[in-house]
Amino acid sequence: MIIRPIELNDAEEFLELNKRIDESGFMLHEPGERKTTVEQQKQAIERTSSEERSVFFVAEIDGQLAGFIAAFGGKMRRNKHSAYLALGVHDVFQGQGVATKLIEKIFEWAGETGLTRLELTVIKDNVKAVKLYQKMGFQIEGEKVHSLMIDGEPANEYYMYKLL
Repeated sequence: MIIRPIELNDAEEFLELNKRIDESGFMLHEPGERKTTVEQQKQAIERTSSEERSVFFVAEIDGQLAGFIAAFGGKMRRNKHSAYLALGVHDVFQGQGVATKLIEKIFEWAGETGLTRLELTVIKDNVKAVKLYQKMGFQIEGEKVHSLMIDGEPANEYYMYKLL
């Protein structure tokens, strides 16, 4: 497994990876909802790569993108010490340590970047993800009640954080 920064030429495969991960039902986009074009994906990669406190890492297994983690850093003086995370792993590669390796990489990057807080939201019913984040040292900070509508039903999310 290789963990590396995303590259522009990953845009098409990365977009397909996101669409596959959306099928899990645990991401913000509903299955089939993502309408991003390859060109828009390239622009998003360029934009994130140009920001001092933001990054995209991908996990590659046998030449195929298996997962990603993104950190979006605060831009103001009051929040530039923190970053919001998004993580996804292709279902075929789940249970192989991909998410753990991606999170470890983001911890390393955050330390080098001078960040002292990482935060994320996770759907409360995504028990596997909540347990993974807790194993990696994240704590539940609070609960966002009825923050999402999934299949016409309200769903809650946990706010989670880790101090570095």
